[in-house]
Amino acid sequence: MQKILVVGPSWVGDMVMAQSLFKLLRSRFPACEIHVLASGWSEPILARMPEVTKTLVLPFGHGQFGLAGRWKLGRSLMNEGFTQAIILPRSWKSALVPFAAKIPLRTGFLGEQRYGLLNDRRILDKKLLDQTVKRYTVLGLATNTDFTPETISFPKLEVDLVHQKVLFKSLGLSDKPAIALMPGAEYGPAKQWPLAYFRELAEKLVAAGKQVWILGGAKDAAAGAEISAAGLAELHNLCGKTQLADVVDLLAAAEAAVTNDSGLMHVAAAVGTKVHAIYGSSSPAYTPPLTANNKIHYLQLDCSPCFKRTCPLGHTNCLQKISPAQVLNFLH
Repeated sequence: MQKILVVGPSWVGDMVMAQSLFKLLRSRFPACEIHVLASGWSEPILARMPEVTKTLVLPFGHGQFGLAGRWKLGRSLMNEGFTQAIILPRSWKSALVPFAAKIPLRTGFLGEQRYGLLNDRRILDKKLLDQTVKRYTVLGLATNTDFTPETISFPKLEVDLVHQKVLFKSLGLSDKPAIALMPGAEYGPAKQWPLAYFRELAEKLVAAGKQVWILGGAKDAAAGAEISAAGLAELHNLCGKTQLADVVDLLAAAEAAVTNDSGLMHVAAAVGTKVHAIYGSSSPAYTPPLTANNKIHYLQLDCSPCFKRTCPLGHTNCLQKISPAQVLNFLH
């Protein structure tokens, strides 16, 4: 029986996209076990993926090297019987645990001189594998040449309907049609649609008879407060009031989500919500919402995508010129 250790990525959206790999592994090896080594924050997302057998928590912060700790963790896994490791990040440190565990087949892309740590070394063909989800999925195949776009299955997170009802009651939400707004973007302001635009859109949606949920973590609470500053009864700033599992269930209940290119965009796509994705410095060609139920708002200016955290030209026209009225028009 195949028992596979997947070293997972460090971001919410990337972890959602990794489910496409897990689906492929299950189709190739129906009886396989898939164990995912990842940071603790990812447990609520991985728990909604039926393909995942077990989550192993990586006890290191984002960016922390932890050489001795990774080696010790790897040694503790030596007798677990893993037949293969698939390492999704391209860093040297991410390949250390499978090497220390002496997993016989260690698959990943070359990067940071990992020649000794990997023995199934893949060359990243950026032209063929032009999307993150393709790069993850191909590592579940015997060779890169086996890949075709049809190989990819879109992520699909499980939804807890009982928990969903509990959330509606505890958060004071109504039964009106809901639109979710996600103003956050971990990467930086060049991916963030202006808060004033989110606020204008939110107020117009409430006036049109919708309830609006602003979703995000505690660090998005100030943004949520700015968007909901009018104090409208059906405009709910839920940033910092929900956990990641809560957001999964809430997004599944929303009729649409308006979002930056962010982790929660991928969560919304994976629960079947209509996704209105706003792109500025990034590109929908590289990290699209993995659902056919989407509307992309992207201007394709000469200066974009630049993939910068902040606009190198200082104007973020790629976002400023996408008006709330344009987005609202597609929400009716």
